[in-house]
Amino acid sequence: MSDLEDFAIGVGFKRKLGPVIVSDCRTGRHSASDYSNFPASHFPLNSRWQPLRGKAEKKVFKHPLSFQAERAQIVAIGRNYMEHVKELNNTAPKEPFFFLKPTTSYVPSGGKVEIPSGIIAHHEVELGVVIGKSGRDIAQADAESHVAGYALAVDMTARNLQDHVKKRGLPWSAAKGFDTFTPIGSFIPKEKIADPHNLGLTLKINGAFQQNGTTADMIFKIPRLIEHISSIMTLEARPTSLLLQCTPSGVGQVSPGDKVECTLTDSSGTQLAALDFVAVAREGGYHFAPE
Repeated sequence: MSDLEDFAIGVGFKRKLGPVIVSDCRTGRHSASDYSNFPASHFPLNSRWQPLRGKAEKKVFKHPLSFQAERAQIVAIGRNYMEHVKELNNTAPKEPFFFLKPTTSYVPSGGKVEIPSGIIAHHEVELGVVIGKSGRDIAQADAESHVAGYALAVDMTARNLQDHVKKRGLPWSAAKGFDTFTPIGSFIPKEKIADPHNLGLTLKINGAFQQNGTTADMIFKIPRLIEHISSIMTLEARPTSLLLQCTPSGVGQVSPGDKVECTLTDSSGTQLAALDFVAVAREGGYHFAPE
């Protein structure tokens, strides 16, 4: 992305992509032309963040502009739905555990997920929690105050590669970290969701339901997860942190040519978010050839 792709990152501040550069934009030194080429796709319709226009606006910017532009670190919880644990013949954890995904794995809704040669890619639809206030050693009682909102996401997984490395006691980074392996929807302010532990998650492939679950089935609830993760690493708000909460059962293969559609709904069935993408074969790059 170019230096033109700037965005507001808090009350009266600007941050350029690439090296972290924070400057006080209340001086009005940035003209409208500075932002004229910023892609519209980086401004979700339900986001309160907007590009600066001419002299700095007095508007308070509260929410992330886009996960791609923000370079939100991705902390993904594993094995947090019992039926999902069972379907993969895994052992249920006694405490939360997590892994990290690279920020280059983001792809916005409507984009393309690239499946590398030899890889069996599985879908895992998930609720993402967006951190709005940095913290370390956060108590469960204080966890909600660190949440800015939510997002609908898919944690794509190279299942055959993951199985291969797990048998050898090796990390999952490659299996989870391919470019485009984290499709992400728009930011949802937390005020829009009354109870994040009572939401519906669905995923369809070519119009057929593959996953249809509820966040009520999470083994560890969000405050416990925030407490646990922040006891190990600081959860950051700038750039923000995205906590993926694991997936309900029903995971399965996504093949090149497939159209994937996901939804997040509240307890009444009202749709809060939608996410879709198409799968394509990646040209070049990694090729998985099991030993």
